[in-house]
Amino acid sequence: MDCLPDNETLLYWLTHYGSITLFVLLAIGIIAVPVPEETLMVIAGAIMEQGKLPIAGTIIAAYAGSICGITMSYMLGRTAGIYFIHKYGSWLGLTEQRLQIAHNWFEKYGKWTLLIGYFIPGVRHFTGFSAGTTGLEFRQFAIYAYSGAIFWVTTFLSIGYFFGTYCFELLHEIEFDTETVVLGLIVLSAAVYLVYLIKKK
Repeated sequence: MDCLPDNETLLYWLTHYGSITLFVLLAIGIIAVPVPEETLMVIAGAIMEQGKLPIAGTIIAAYAGSICGITMSYMLGRTAGIYFIHKYGSWLGLTEQRLQIAHNWFEKYGKWTLLIGYFIPGVRHFTGFSAGTTGLEFRQFAIYAYSGAIFWVTTFLSIGYFFGTYCFELLHEIEFDTETVVLGLIVLSAAVYLVYLIKKK
């Protein structure tokens, strides 16, 4: 997308503004602002290996940014999301009973999407909001969402640190495959929901 910063821009921001770049961009990126988070972390890892970014400070900034972003997304769901559903949900057929079903589903299965959703662009931007909207307990949210954030950040910082500039071509392949996976999940979810409706009738 043309609106996304390119690799040179990300490199400039990281070298001139330091680890705060990671914190800010990861935080707003998870809330849904278009930011190439994986590319950003890979570049940060490569710069970190060159000694141009402090290792401890960069890792902490990346963890804090991702955790802050997913938490703000969750809080938006707990406030604006729930308010919107209670005020206008009846127009969309979202009754209290259906909301309770959604809450029970998220309690049982949805929290796992908080753990692995970071690796799927488009999904990670909605997991925190969905968890908040369905009323998932904050403790449960924090356990899965924060663990997923640490795993996600560690993975891509490590790729940049250990493989450096050689990983950019691989990263483009990962992004392409990820988009395919997201599309497949959407189609699969729609098919499952359709089967559910037919079976219910």
